[in-house]
Amino acid sequence: MDRDALAEFLRRHRETLQPADVGLGAGARRRAPGLRREEVAQLATMSTDYYTRLEQRRGPQPSTQMLAALARALRVTADERDYLFRVAGHAAPDRRTASAYVSPALRRVFDRLEDTPALIISTLGETLEQNALAVALFGDHVAETGWNRYEAYRWFTGPGDARAHYPESYHPQQSRALVSGLRAAVGEMGVRSLAGELAAELTSRSAEFRELWEQQVVARRFADHKTVLHPEVGAIEVDCQVLFTEDRSQALLVLTPEPGGDDGEKIRLLSVVGTQSFGA
Repeated sequence: MDRDALAEFLRRHRETLQPADVGLGAGARRRAPGLRREEVAQLATMSTDYYTRLEQRRGPQPSTQMLAALARALRVTADERDYLFRVAGHAAPDRRTASAYVSPALRRVFDRLEDTPALIISTLGETLEQNALAVALFGDHVAETGWNRYEAYRWFTGPGDARAHYPESYHPQQSRALVSGLRAAVGEMGVRSLAGELAAELTSRSAEFRELWEQQVVARRFADHKTVLHPEVGAIEVDCQVLFTEDRSQALLVLTPEPGGDDGEKIRLLSVVGTQSFGA
């Protein structure tokens, strides 16, 4: 662990960020450039004292989980994240596997989307970020654990909650899209990767998945237009816009209703009620 290099890296990157870059208000007049230490600690979900000791070259060696949280909070690039891990005395994360690390470029766009559902997913369909409207529409998938973090697993093995978000006529299309996308991920990451493990798990658990998997269709598909069902608001028709990272390992999905229609009103209603049930 190189305490001097770690401290300097954290301080420099903290000073280059502005509150607006991370979705924070400017607040009172600032004496120094960039974010305050307590703001970085808040974004990384750690104590201010712990973060301060890292910058002062007197903290303990941070865990890989802490480093990943700091990388997200400071909006660093993948190369900078690798450097952060190494100066802290850890091996850099394997980029060939799926990662919860969110591309800073996607996050900057995501942080500005408040009036329409938006989410960031990995190449394996793992939901990495959701704004409040996406949580109200689909449920909180970021909080899922284990295989349930992956959309394909929830779709093919879940009790029906995943499919309840879409009309039954759309289910075959969604099934094909999830299988072909997972096959593309296995081709890129290898059969011994997390993608391969997920495919093997689904093969053993779902006859529908096995049948589609054997068709050898390879593609990353996102419907341009879809109908999403909400138990309280009803059917909402939205257009799906997708923004990929350069290596296409992550995608930002933005769901927008047609302007001036009832669907826009339903989205605005979701922003008022959030995840609460009307009945409650």
